[in-house]
Amino acid sequence: MGTPSHRRGGRFHAVATPIPRRGFNDAITRFWSWAAPLYDARYLQRLVYRPAQDELIAALRAHQPAQVADIACGTGILADRIERELQPEAVYGVDMSTGMLDEARARSTRVQWLTGPAEQLPFDDGALDAVVTSSAFHFFDQPAAVAEFYRVLAPGGMAAVTALSPRHPVPLRRLLGGRWNPAHQPTPAEMRTLFTDAGFTVADQHRVARPAWTLLVSDLITVGVKPSGR
Repeated sequence: MGTPSHRRGGRFHAVATPIPRRGFNDAITRFWSWAAPLYDARYLQRLVYRPAQDELIAALRAHQPAQVADIACGTGILADRIERELQPEAVYGVDMSTGMLDEARARSTRVQWLTGPAEQLPFDDGALDAVVTSSAFHFFDQPAAVAEFYRVLAPGGMAAVTALSPRHPVPLRRLLGGRWNPAHQPTPAEMRTLFTDAGFTVADQHRVARPAWTLLVSDLITVGVKPSGR
């Protein structure tokens, strides 16, 4: 797919000037372009990614959005599930990795696959009813990404994020004094602050339910709603 431009009633638009990408994010994008086929390994999906995706599916089912975007969609497993299980009017998968998107396009022709960073999404203001992202938030410029989620949502729209969030502080966090870093894993309080600073009302936040043998992966789901009339 080429660069998107004003299709489906202005739901998304061309990004004229890409924002500067950190070297770390560029390296991650190159890595996942190479590793995309490995990402779909059944054991990896079942043990690491599936529990968080199940939480996002449940949040979307409760909200019943018509226009949904999965940000950092990878090979499209979650976006494809959203389309098949919930059948909204439109599902978009957005990722920076061409390798990931190649795998995603082979997975589904019903999802619309777009290239773009989380910090500058290829959608018009208020174009979407829900934005989700799973297991990628630690790679984002987090305040910029959450602000961008708020921008592209219509009033009443929902943003749901699953993010790595250790139950106990780690030495790197103390050394960095809590500042954002390229692999920052926010605490629950930091996630709430990111959402409220962007304008969201936090509707739900809890630990992702995981089988006992996968509890070494400590992640959190945070659901924010854009107030009506904004």
